[in-house]
Amino acid sequence: MARQAVVIGLGQFGMSLAKALARNGSEVIAVDTNPAHIAEIAPHVADAVIMDAMDADALANLAPEKRDTCVCAIGDENREASIIVTALLKQLGAPMIVARATDELHARILSLVGAHEVINPERSYGEGMAVRLAWRHVKSAVPIGENLVVIEMSAPPSIVGRDLRTLAFTSRFDVAFAGLRDGDGHFVSNPKPDHVVDAADVMFLLGDSTTLRKLTEQLS
Repeated sequence: MARQAVVIGLGQFGMSLAKALARNGSEVIAVDTNPAHIAEIAPHVADAVIMDAMDADALANLAPEKRDTCVCAIGDENREASIIVTALLKQLGAPMIVARATDELHARILSLVGAHEVINPERSYGEGMAVRLAWRHVKSAVPIGENLVVIEMSAPPSIVGRDLRTLAFTSRFDVAFAGLRDGDGHFVSNPKPDHVVDAADVMFLLGDSTTLRKLTEQLS
């Protein structure tokens, strides 16, 4: 059975999220007050509703208590609305509420009124971009918790031609080797220790940010 999600607020983030959820098999109800946004999202989701989500009765009609996830993606143009909608979703019994925050104070308030998870997509993107720009050979970086990062790293010239057993990422650098993608685009989650690193290989590593940064410097 497809997971069911409600996405409230169809700015750039909410629109992208609703489309991505639908592409990944979720049954999405998208909500916004702007008819143009509803017209854009309608072909991509199960249902698109023009509605003021601060109307408790209207919101109740979406049965948030029966949805797997409810996302309040209202942006910084209306912080008050995002807080009210999050509180209403909590009161209506939504089992999982994800709310978008614009700063730390906003995030604390959203948590207090009922959000189970608070996200700041702009900050997360900025942190990932900073790692990619500042660290050597890193193609992308995804923060996954306090000081934890997954990086996608092109093979530095210093390790090309060496096997994974010799490189010993885990014991030498105290990071988790999460797999690699070869030059043909194939992902290998558990490559053999005798795999010889090719210049086209891309490695996925998990660890704390300080350790990973030092690793990229040492291998350069």
